Formats: sequence, structure tokens, C-alpha cells
Amino acid sequence: MNTAFFSDLLASIADRGRSLLGLEEEPRDPSRQAAGLLELCEALLSGRGEASGAAIGMEVLERYVKLDPKGKLTFFDALARDYGPDPKRIEKALEAWRANPTEANASDIHFLAEPRRQELFRRLNRAPGGTAALVRMREELLDFRRENPSLDTIDRCLAHLFTSWFNRGFLVLRRIDWSTPASILEKIIRYEAVHEIRDWDDLRRRIDPADRRCYAFFHPALVDEPLIFVEVALTGEAPAAIAPLLAETRAVARVDQARTAVFYSISNCQRGLAGISFGNFLIKQVVEELRRELPKLETYVTLSPVPGFMRWLRARAPDLGPEERVTAAKIMDPAWAAEADKAEPLRKPVEALAAEYFLQARGSNGRPVDPVARFHLGNGARLERINFLGDCSLKALKDGAGLMVNYLYDLDDIEKNHEAYANQRVVAASSAVRRSLKGAGRSRLQLSAGSSS
Repeated sequence: MNTAFFSDLLASIADRGRSLLGLEEEPRDPSRQAAGLLELCEALLSGRGEASGAAIGMEVLERYVKLDPKGKLTFFDALARDYGPDPKRIEKALEAWRANPTEANASDIHFLAEPRRQELFRRLNRAPGGTAALVRMREELLDFRRENPSLDTIDRCLAHLFTSWFNRGFLVLRRIDWSTPASILEKIIRYEAVHEIRDWDDLRRRIDPADRRCYAFFHPALVDEPLIFVEVALTGEAPAAIAPLLAETRAVARVDQARTAVFYSISNCQRGLAGISFGNFLIKQVVEELRRELPKLETYVTLSPVPGFMRWLRARAPDLGPEERVTAAKIMDPAWAAEADKAEPLRKPVEALAAEYFLQARGSNGRPVDPVARFHLGNGARLERINFLGDCSLKALKDGAGLMVNYLYDLDDIEKNHEAYANQRVVAASSAVRRSLKGAGRSRLQLSAGSSS
């Protein structure tokens, strides 16, 4: 209710500002629309009035949406080229600091080095619906940036601002259940990125039974838009496969007998917030919520996909030994998993390759190549178990040879594991995972000496 009141207040201020300003009509010629929009941006940066600023900001955002792709690219090019910091003012501030290196002069350098586009985005954010509009703007910017690296400067400004605007202090954790408004439930179905939700019945099986939970982060400026959500199953022990958790005919577990909370799907919802981390806060807060509600829970574990394994294996193929090449060739065709008696002999070879993938494969920054591993290891989890054919869906077989992984969130070791990973890139792994690597003669990497099974 408070958020709605504040939004209405902003809209009222903007409407009054519009009537006072008498803003010119938008040019009809598409080739002039971007130029007209940039003139409004200059007016927004030069103005000081609250009502006029809200009105101009709203006009900028509305006109931006109407631009065709060519106009939007022209707009972004101008922001990248003409809305940076003023070099002369920076040089003058640097000279003042060299002559007198005080904190005040250093502060002047900091503020003068800020690009003008950053202040423009701040002022646009004050318009009604400004935050949501800027998130959508960045989503489009990311598409343009693929072919236009010069737009990185704009993206850095937006990412910097979003990191502040969407910090943990502003996020609200809400449980999603069958009583949640349908408009939000529809978005949960649409945004699910790990295990597709086929229909409303499928959604209900995931959020309505007593042994299921779903939690999402929301932001006051995006009231009905989840930022990220996690689906949780309450079980007796850590599962090795996803199918039993999602089965239509599964028996609902007794919550009083549950000892394990399984995070089996985490989905980011807003592509315009890519790179802004919410997941680490989400998991830790959900763990605290579950501990308060269900004090008998003992284990917090994920059941996670392995999306980059097959891509890595194809790149690794020239360096594989003869037996490994045979294994790799067999699992390149997703049909290999259709018959259990033919798939089972591949269990140990595939698990050995997976252990190498998780424990030895590194990107240029020294971090594991698997994106899901980077997320959970960075949060302080331990690579607990590699699950052979944990997901036999076609997508999982093509991307990850059907593998799934349990990452264990041991509350006593989370901080230690996080520090070791952040500072030395140490992968905390169970003895079972390490044995898979060593059994294949692949113990070149220094593993976490302190991790246990």
C-alpha cells in the first residue's frame, strides 16, 4: 500500500510538471525522434525542479519505448559518445589534488569522474515507473551490445546503479503458494528456467503440497515482478534424480519426518538485471526461514544441472585418452541413455570425466568453467555428489550428459568454503568426488584438504 501511494504521488507530480512545462510534441519523422529524445535528456540534466524533472523523465521513458531499433541504437550511441565525464574538469581536479592532496580534493576527482549518463539514469529513475523502465532498457541494451562493444560504457553505468538500487537491504522475501495472486504465478511459470512448468497443474504440484516450498525476492519498485525464485522440496534424504521430485503421482512426504531441504530450481527473472547477484542472499535467507519453521531439518542441499559439461567435453576431445574418447563418442548422442543396461557400464567413466570437469577445468580467471558450480561454490557450498543420469530429459542429455549434482550447504563450513574459494579458488569437494578423479588417475589439481565426505 505504501509503495502504491508513493507511485501515485510520483505520477501526480509528473502530471503537474507536464502541464507546467507544455512539452513539445514528439517529432513524427522517425529519423528525428532520437534527436528529440536527446534534447529532452539535456533538459532533464539541466533542470532542478522536482515536478518538471519527473515530467521530463516520464516523457523520455515513454518516447524511448516508441523508438524503432535504429532509433534506440542512435540513442545508445549518443549516450556512449556524448554523456561521459568532462576531461577538462577532471584534469583541473587532478591538478588541484596534486597541489594539495586533501580528502576534499580527492572527493572532487571522484564526483567529476562520474559520467553524465549516470546522473541521467538517476533522474530517469525518479519518474513514475522509472526503475522498471530502466531494467527493460538495459535488457535491450544487452542485445545491442553484442554487436556494439562501445556500448559497454553505458552498461557499466546501469550495472553500477542497479547494484546499489537492488542491494539486499531493499529486497523482500515472499513465499509463493497457491494463494499468491495469479499475475505473479503466471510469471513463475514463464520465468522458470531450469525445469519447465508445463501448466497450472504442474505449478500447483510444486508450490501447494505440504512438502513443497517456493520463495522469491521482490523489490519495492517492481512490486509484482519477482527478481529471482527458488523451488524447494522437503525430503528424507538428498535425492539423486529430478524425475521422482517432479512426478505427477508422487506421494507427498510427511513434513514432520523431513530432514533435508532440496533446492532443485533457481531462476533469475529479470534479464535486465543480469550480473546483479541475488541468489546468494536468497539461499541463505531461505535456509533461515526453513530453520525457523522446521527445526528438525538437518541437511540443506541442491539438486543442480550441469549445463556446460558437454560443451567442455567436445572442446576437450583432442586431449582425451583412447578409453575416454570412446566414452565421449558414446554420450554425444542423447539416445545413449535410453537403455539402462547399455548406459550403466558408462557410469564410472562419465563420473570420472565429470570430476575432472568440476575439479580441474578452469576459465581464464581461474574459476570453474561450470556456471552453476561457480554460483554455489562462491556461496560456500561443497560439491557433494555427482549423480549419473540424474536428469534424462533431452535438454539435460545434450547439455550435461544427464548429470546432476548435489551441492551441500553445511552451515558450519559455508564461510570457510567461501573464503577458500574466493581467495585461492579452492573447490570444496567430498571424498567421493575426489575418489572419482583419483581413480581415473587425474589428481593433478590441489584439492581442498579440509573438506570431508
